[in-house]
Amino acid sequence: MPSAFQFQCHLVLIFLAASKGETRYLEVRDGGEDEPFLLLSEDLKRELSAGQIYRRSLRCIDMLSIEGQFTFTADQPQLHCATFFIGEPEELITVEYDFVNIDCQGGDFLKVFDGWILKGEKFPSSLDHPLTASQRYVDFCESGNIQRSIRSSQNVAMIFFRIHQPGNGFTVTIKKNTNLFPCNVISQTPSGRFTMVIPHQHRNCSFSIIYPVVIKISDLILGHLNGLFLKKPSVGCAGVGDFVELLGGAGLDPSKMFPLADLCHSFHGSAQMKIGCDNTVLRMVSSGKHINRVTFEYHQLDLQETEMRKENSIEEFCFPSI
Repeated sequence: MPSAFQFQCHLVLIFLAASKGETRYLEVRDGGEDEPFLLLSEDLKRELSAGQIYRRSLRCIDMLSIEGQFTFTADQPQLHCATFFIGEPEELITVEYDFVNIDCQGGDFLKVFDGWILKGEKFPSSLDHPLTASQRYVDFCESGNIQRSIRSSQNVAMIFFRIHQPGNGFTVTIKKNTNLFPCNVISQTPSGRFTMVIPHQHRNCSFSIIYPVVIKISDLILGHLNGLFLKKPSVGCAGVGDFVELLGGAGLDPSKMFPLADLCHSFHGSAQMKIGCDNTVLRMVSSGKHINRVTFEYHQLDLQETEMRKENSIEEFCFPSI
């Protein structure tokens, strides 16, 4: 059975597939309805390739992975609404206000959040984001015309809104911009391959996969040599300025997840790990002194996949949670 965290994430993603106007489909294992493997249909891609602007109405709880213009009009008081935006790993999200008709004095609000927040947990973690927690919120009722365009720092963003009066609402345009060095990513799919590069920057970057997965690191370049350790109280990479760690847990915030393994040295080869947690995160910690690079691939963990492979493999974790 899915955990509460998985259910919340999957519910948001399923809203995307449920839209008739935004033609999406779920590609699921065993035909389950709670698997968030969402792909943009070829029909919609062909339709938008002609240069049209995609438009549709928003629901109170919604998710978007496509550019376009989106309108919400309240048909009754809507007090707890949110729209989640997600792009490809190398994309940033821009939210532009086209029209806003809400009653700020009457308790309405419309806020953009730089990242995702779910059940009080944030992605990226407050430890890994360039802005403070308060700076990540942009409140229309406070900024008004001063800031009508907000760009995210990663491939996810969201808006929160509350509207009391039926007929009131807003229209936003969503655009995507290229991010040459993606840092902090939520994967849209349960399988893929990615290379993360941090070029002489003092920052931490996380790649989050909201699935139990097998993850295999095939290439790691750091600015020093050390060792590879399983996390134990007395060992690890705490004294090393540049390293990669694997995390697992049941929430969204990497800083609240369980550290499973540290990789402290450059290597070309294969390090594989099965992580049965609800959320798997690969996090690179960078001192800024070097160009750090890691290449990895991942696929959703088959519960029947129990045989050990011949390549270098690390211990298995979190299986009781799935």
